[in-house]
Amino acid sequence: MTRALLPRLAVAGIAVIGIAAMSAGTAGAALVPSSHHKPGKPGKPAASVPVRLLTINDLHGNLEPPTGSGGRIVDETGQTVDAGGAAYLATHLKQLTDKNTLMVAAGDLIGASPLLSAAYHDEPTVALLDKLGLKASSAGNHEFDEGITELNRIMKGGCHPVDGCSPAGRWKGTSFDFLGANVLKESNGAYALPPFYVKKINGVKVGFIGLVTQTTPSIVTAAGIKGLKFTEEVGAANKVSRLLARAGVKAQVVLVHEGDNVTPGQSPDACPVVPGAGSRIAAGLDPQIDLVVSGHSHQAYICKTTDPAGQVRYYTQGSSFGRVITQIDFQVDKKTHDVIRSSVVADNHVVTRTVTPDPETAAYVQTWKDRVSTVANKAVGKITANIGRDSGGTGESALGDLIADAQLEATKSGGNAEIALMNPGGVRADLTYAQSGSEGDGVVTYGEAFTVQPFNNLMQVVTLTGAQLKAVLEQQWTASGTKVLLPSASLTYTADLTKPIGSRVSDIKINGTAVTDAQQIRVAANNFLVGGGDGFTVFTQGTDLWSGPLDIDAFVAYLGAHSPIAPPATNRITFVQ
Repeated sequence: MTRALLPRLAVAGIAVIGIAAMSAGTAGAALVPSSHHKPGKPGKPAASVPVRLLTINDLHGNLEPPTGSGGRIVDETGQTVDAGGAAYLATHLKQLTDKNTLMVAAGDLIGASPLLSAAYHDEPTVALLDKLGLKASSAGNHEFDEGITELNRIMKGGCHPVDGCSPAGRWKGTSFDFLGANVLKESNGAYALPPFYVKKINGVKVGFIGLVTQTTPSIVTAAGIKGLKFTEEVGAANKVSRLLARAGVKAQVVLVHEGDNVTPGQSPDACPVVPGAGSRIAAGLDPQIDLVVSGHSHQAYICKTTDPAGQVRYYTQGSSFGRVITQIDFQVDKKTHDVIRSSVVADNHVVTRTVTPDPETAAYVQTWKDRVSTVANKAVGKITANIGRDSGGTGESALGDLIADAQLEATKSGGNAEIALMNPGGVRADLTYAQSGSEGDGVVTYGEAFTVQPFNNLMQVVTLTGAQLKAVLEQQWTASGTKVLLPSASLTYTADLTKPIGSRVSDIKINGTAVTDAQQIRVAANNFLVGGGDGFTVFTQGTDLWSGPLDIDAFVAYLGAHSPIAPPATNRITFVQ
């Protein structure tokens, strides 16, 4: 999108002339139809032209092949295989690209990234995506981790206001934009991000409307979404869709950072979704919208839904961490300028590591590995075995418990913390005893620790009453899902899942002593949770706020002080089912 034209967009409405001008401004050179496209009758021009989309989502700055469970996926044959890594992603993209191809994405390309990218505010990741040909992406919730000002810097250029320029020099910005049709400025209701992107290919215009989950304010720190409001996704997309259609852009794709969960262990081309927010959006969007590319839930699926006019509409997602590329092929009618729905074919390709890694991309990643190596390769502790974040279906995980113990230790002296609680979504990777291709020595490096805890959240302590603590724990189960907080060893309780939501928690004890409703308890958590994140709103009732170290510093200090560390037993919560 041409940024000079963005002032023409306002929440009160998008002038059709502004859209027409923008469409022209983003038009690329006409592309030659691929050889598999069937021509029309001899002597007559083809009635339709082909378009291919290659899509990714939730890369989270994983330039190196991700490790642990985050680096594996079930393929089309039912086998679990290693997947992901930028050099392998580049090879697969090149193999799938033809002359009719556009690469787009559905958010969370940056944020919650490994140290290799995060140390430089994800500039290495977005620069590589530019090299790979990305044309547009919806914003994801993690694109707001450092706030809208930082996201605009990433797109427009300039060095970081605190950390300065990276070793690559002054940041030049991106040639693609993060889109957000439902992200508005609180001050005046104007769009905070470009709401759409239009590209001409083979003589037809294809419009991409970007959306981010409307739950963003509850899953990003208050500082990250300051000055913004996030509106309902379907209404926001439909408004832009109608205006694009009036400007002659009839082929429309929604890139939405919201999705559904699935029954695990299925082929990436299956549709084992548990209907949720993603399905609601995919089914509710205006019939003019032809395809829905989703993200956020880190799942792989190829689904079909029915739009409000009864037409079949594809709804896809490509896992996470660069493990899957979604290929979507379709024909656009040259007379109506619309997608021929019956022509749409979608396929999820696993980014296997059995191909030759792209040499240029591999060299690029190695350059950044060399730059960050002094910090990343520093040993900070040892473990005796793999310590994972898999909850085994209950919600409590060994790694989550370990992090909670580290946070309690870091907040005892200054904040007088008695217990600590860790949100499961903040545990981003496993601690692996032996990295792929190496002998097991159990050494944990700073880079590995950072990959587990990449948010640089601040540790805080607040006072809650016993009744408020119980209320926080009851908020782990809602009608929309479950998020079990990971407790430090000082906290135990029983969760009876056979009882109604809101009355499941009992027998709460701190260091073996029963908690009373009126008791004053010092509770440690990161600033995301203390601010009411993930729906744990009772945290905001806490008093006597104290702030301590960063969560990564607490984790690293604990690893160093207690090595070698064995996986803790996951017996702090007694589940009744």
